[in-house]
Amino acid sequence: MHRRQFLGHTALGAVLPLIQASTAVAAQSRRLLPRALKPGDTVGLVSPSSATNERLNLQLAQEAMQALGFKVKTGEHYASRYGHLAGIDARRAGDVNAMFDDRDVHAIVCVRGGSGAARLLPLLDYGVIRANPKVLLGYSDITALHNALLAQAGLVSFHGPIGSDGWSNFNADQFRRVFFQRELMVYRNKIEADDELVPRKNRTLTITGGRASGELVGGNLTVLTALAGSPYLPDFSGKILFLEDVEEAPYRVDRMLTTLKLMGALDRIAGFIFGECTDCDPGAGYGSLSLDQIFDDHIKPLRVPAYRGAMIGHIREQFILPVGGRVELDADAGTFRLLEPVFAV
Repeated sequence: MHRRQFLGHTALGAVLPLIQASTAVAAQSRRLLPRALKPGDTVGLVSPSSATNERLNLQLAQEAMQALGFKVKTGEHYASRYGHLAGIDARRAGDVNAMFDDRDVHAIVCVRGGSGAARLLPLLDYGVIRANPKVLLGYSDITALHNALLAQAGLVSFHGPIGSDGWSNFNADQFRRVFFQRELMVYRNKIEADDELVPRKNRTLTITGGRASGELVGGNLTVLTALAGSPYLPDFSGKILFLEDVEEAPYRVDRMLTTLKLMGALDRIAGFIFGECTDCDPGAGYGSLSLDQIFDDHIKPLRVPAYRGAMIGHIREQFILPVGGRVELDADAGTFRLLEPVFAV
């Protein structure tokens, strides 16, 4: 290679990351709202993460969407398997890109989470996504897609049940209120007394009192922190950070919150909501920090409104949240509410 060619390639290599970074910043400053949904629309089912181990779950995902009033179109490779993944990366990403590009598809629902969605992020066509803003729904490993769509395309997407979930009456009701009625939702835990003198289930706990407003960012803590240092993590400045996780020992929760602290993310947030950490027991050994102590160490010093126990996470009944939607948090009441519509007019 001639020196001039070498210098040209070197300069291009130096400029490309700057172009990508400026594109991401521009995308985040231009919040893009998906089109609203109505019964009779077509939903695309895709599998961007792990494979589904039983065909019945694929059938149940289709039936759930039909029960909600939709026509269903399945991704070409949504039932595939490659190791633990639902097909090779290019095909899984291709199904997501195809659904965004398909004018007959009005929303995209992920069949399941698991692992592997982050592998798709460099393969997604963010230009096509920006040109065809649509609802994308899922949680857990789908956190990778939510954050990439917000960081790279500015698109608001939805953290909530996956296609093969149980679809409790609570979740179905949330879906209709969010997507059909387009409510400015107030997210307040459902409290049932049962036979207890003082209700215990779905209780919230204030970490630091007060109110704050900002755009929602977050999702699964493990998946979120795995995006650290990449261009697929949105800016946390002035945001309301929500988190959840499953089957993570407290020391690992502590380590991941330390990562968010060290990268400067926690110091920039305006408020904090923690959902459920399901099956996050210390296990055997020398003992463990409790989750209360971990939040006291990492969240209390921030002096921002914060609470834990929201109905977010790997639980039967969960909120459907717009990632990128603007909310107001009331940490004393253990609630938050949408301040603005999250669908295009």
